[in-house]
Amino acid sequence: MTPKTVTILGSTGSVGVNTLNVIREHASHFRVLGLAVSSNVETLSAQIEEFSPKAVYLEDAAAADTISRKYAGRVKVFTPQDTLKSFSAYLNADILVAASSGTSSLLSVMGALRAGKRVALANKEILVMAGSLVMECLKNNPASSLIPVDSEHNAIFQCLQGQSVNDVKKLILTGSGGPLRETPEKEFQTVSKETVINHPRWKMGQKISVDSATLMNKGLEIIEAAWIFGMPVEKIDVLIHPEAVIHSMVEFQDGSVLAQLGVTDMRLPIRHALSHPERFSAPSMSLDWTKIHSFNFLSPNRQKFPCLDLAYAVAKQSGSAPCVLSAADETVVRAYLDDKVHFLDIPRVIEKVLSRHRHVSRPNLEEIQSIHAWAVEETKKCCGAV
Repeated sequence: MTPKTVTILGSTGSVGVNTLNVIREHASHFRVLGLAVSSNVETLSAQIEEFSPKAVYLEDAAAADTISRKYAGRVKVFTPQDTLKSFSAYLNADILVAASSGTSSLLSVMGALRAGKRVALANKEILVMAGSLVMECLKNNPASSLIPVDSEHNAIFQCLQGQSVNDVKKLILTGSGGPLRETPEKEFQTVSKETVINHPRWKMGQKISVDSATLMNKGLEIIEAAWIFGMPVEKIDVLIHPEAVIHSMVEFQDGSVLAQLGVTDMRLPIRHALSHPERFSAPSMSLDWTKIHSFNFLSPNRQKFPCLDLAYAVAKQSGSAPCVLSAADETVVRAYLDDKVHFLDIPRVIEKVLSRHRHVSRPNLEEIQSIHAWAVEETKKCCGAV
């Protein structure tokens, strides 16, 4: 059996590290061709030593220089001057794992789909900002495939295997409720950053942890699900499920509901995305049913978490609005992590940027890129005025 080649965008982040854990467990099935990171030289060096990639990409020029000198003649090093798209195209791996946060990997994802490759998508922003363009690439290249790595979308993907989307009544995205689910709204004014980024169930990067705290992650998932599964926004619901055992559900027209259950571990959807249509063994992934005493479900508190309604409104508007939402959220969350704005400013700034946006109903790639750049700069202005 010839191993499938894999390139990972965001190899030092939570999803990237877990992807390498899965590859390590199934070393005969996969070969790592490329690793792309922002600037984490220490972790990347350890990954290079273990997996011997053909090439690496670093967003930070100084970090790229360090790796170039350290691995001269052993690894080809790409920098932003070369572009992430060129890095991905050069490797031409069987599977592209898009695990980096933000929108930088959009062109790489589209390039992989055009080349008939599999994209294991863990990046919400790509489909949010350019869902129509990405899905068009997928449709026009039948040899390509896109398998979601987000636990919720991967759960729905599994539930829909062998089913017709025409029979679907509703998609139900579940979420733990994040770190602030039980925190009174009045305490948001003084909530610490440490509390916000400390997710109760999942070990994730800081940006997505903040999105979980505001419930913007569920909002982005609504838009993402609409594109992946070709489903109207009106047929996508969100339920808070604190136990995080049911990763999402599909309700069908006949009243039946299929749910995907599993341990709270990102390796589960990653393994599925890499091995589909097979299912590789994972002995440590079994649920202990004797410790599951109840399943609880709650409607999300939309007053307490206004980002969810912002996302629903944007999803219905579609066009260029989701791109603005994604860019504004990405930028204001970075400002929050850099202590430039308060937690409560996050939805306020996003709403302000959306109100200043000139909507485009069917944006092309150049317009998407331009609108994204505008939204980033507009968000920075709004953050500076807070």
